[in-house]
Amino acid sequence: MRKKKNAMNVSLHIMLLPALVFTILFSYVPMAGIVIAFQKFIPNRGFFNSKWVGWDNFTFMLNMPDFYQVIYNTIFIAVMKIVAGIVVPIAVALLLNEVRSKYFARSVQTMIYLPHFLSWVILGGILIDILSIEGGIVNRVLQWFGLDPVFFLGSNEWFPFTLVLSDVWKEFGFATIVYLAALTSIDPTLYEAAYIDGANRWKQTLHVTLPGMVPIIVLLSVLSLSNVLNAGFEQVFILYSPAVYQSGDIVDTLLYRVGFVEAQYGVSTAVSLFKSFIGMLLIATSYGLAYRYANYRIF
Repeated sequence: MRKKKNAMNVSLHIMLLPALVFTILFSYVPMAGIVIAFQKFIPNRGFFNSKWVGWDNFTFMLNMPDFYQVIYNTIFIAVMKIVAGIVVPIAVALLLNEVRSKYFARSVQTMIYLPHFLSWVILGGILIDILSIEGGIVNRVLQWFGLDPVFFLGSNEWFPFTLVLSDVWKEFGFATIVYLAALTSIDPTLYEAAYIDGANRWKQTLHVTLPGMVPIIVLLSVLSLSNVLNAGFEQVFILYSPAVYQSGDIVDTLLYRVGFVEAQYGVSTAVSLFKSFIGMLLIATSYGLAYRYANYRIF
């Protein structure tokens, strides 16, 4: 019996081997590049011959005129995405759970899930077209109601909210499926007991459905907190322009301009290391809060 168990464990470990090799090669080996944050790195000189500058890159980073505005933009956009990315899928999952026609529910579920499979390159082109101030369908509808057209992608006032709404539109279908799966794990006898006690559908939702969803809500919330400094590089990079740098420039787009456009590799690595360190603290903090207040552990 023990031999069979050990043999099965060996096969499982062999299945994990490709993922382990991939993780080591692409997640741990590149960490040697952290040394660039403390150098005036010149590519043709490499790690060993580039000049060591200590904390100068971090000092330069903190003294950049737009650095703190970029941090604020990143946190503001990311937090709004996290909140909306939790509230909207939960609401949609609860609504779909109340639909009696399974065919209709599955049809809606499929339609809202489709944008998840499209890249931001495709969706960005669609959004640029429909949100155009001249000829965009959204502004045409606004004009039909006698409202002034809105420059969604060129206004510092509207651009952050455009990012949040478009991100929710793309991703809420996937999260909705996760919450619908969580609903299937709730014991049906709990609903029967609540019904016998006189609870209507709203009361059953409050006292049975939502408490039954708490574990998956906590899990997804904890995982999303690690993205507080990840406001979505691909989306922002495709949709933003210099006109909205004040409200739309985030850490990742700053990294792109400093590292690839201006070729300041040391400064860009310093910014990336700072971001990674803050992200690690956020993950550790959120994990501790989840265990303390929800008695939930990921591992």
